[in-house]
Amino acid sequence: MMLLGWTERLYILAFDQRGSLLRGLFGVDGDPSLAQTRSAVAAKGVIFAGVLAASGRDLAVQQHIGVLIDEQLGGAEATNARRHGLRLAIAVERSSQAVLEFEYGEAFAAHIERFDPDFAKVLVRYNPRGDAGANRLQRKRLLTLSDWVHEHDRKLLFELLVPAEPDQLAAVGDNLDRYDTELRPTLMLEAMIEMQEAGIEADLWKIEGLDARADAQALARQARTGAGRHDVGCLILGRGASAAKVRHWLEQAAPVTGFVGFAIGRSIWWDTVKQYLFDGLPREVAVDRIASAFLEFIDVYETATASGRD
Repeated sequence: MMLLGWTERLYILAFDQRGSLLRGLFGVDGDPSLAQTRSAVAAKGVIFAGVLAASGRDLAVQQHIGVLIDEQLGGAEATNARRHGLRLAIAVERSSQAVLEFEYGEAFAAHIERFDPDFAKVLVRYNPRGDAGANRLQRKRLLTLSDWVHEHDRKLLFELLVPAEPDQLAAVGDNLDRYDTELRPTLMLEAMIEMQEAGIEADLWKIEGLDARADAQALARQARTGAGRHDVGCLILGRGASAAKVRHWLEQAAPVTGFVGFAIGRSIWWDTVKQYLFDGLPREVAVDRIASAFLEFIDVYETATASGRD
């Protein structure tokens, strides 16, 4: 069994969205039409082309570039990622579920092995002070995944989202920005501890952006707390936030020991994809914009890292 963790720099462009993509682009809340599916697949092809363009432009970071893709709408790109030397993460969860379910149920392992990714990625919505029964069920399923991944010499990329409970949101005047700043960092820490105590081992934690460096430091320390976890890393996710907000999150996390990069999606490509699909934006222009936006965030992270590690 390989050692737990990941210490190399890693810049992931995430486009594993399925339900949110179809809802946001087409207003689809059920099964998409064939035309809508083809449009979504085409959009993912443009995003992937943007990653390849970025990789070709900056050879200094080329080996650190990766993609996070789903099988449902991005299977072709997942296959091609390996051929182009990109790091590959494959989503294993069913899209847009409040409680974790595997996309392919008990057959999740066969679908991971089909693409042979660097990381099996799982997204979990987990509030440690939320529904206790749902949390137990999620921990049970996550332990199954964690055990399989590491028994088969693979890596687990754990995307932790901590949605606010109604009473938590009420405590901050229904202000999501206050929740993010005042409550979410502590809840994320509690969630991470509960996962670790349940035996769930992430090689990389993909976590929501943090406004204060001290919170990034606390989470990075906890990720590495415990026997065998000294190389566990953290990535910042973008959550579809504005470029300015994402830059701030990167600047807070990049100098912190334990953070190794980011996994950003919609903040890079959403507007461009909409213009490509609906406004006649030429494909080559869309590809160029996605590549440029991706490289800009890489530059922000690299510059902040160069300022010195905490």
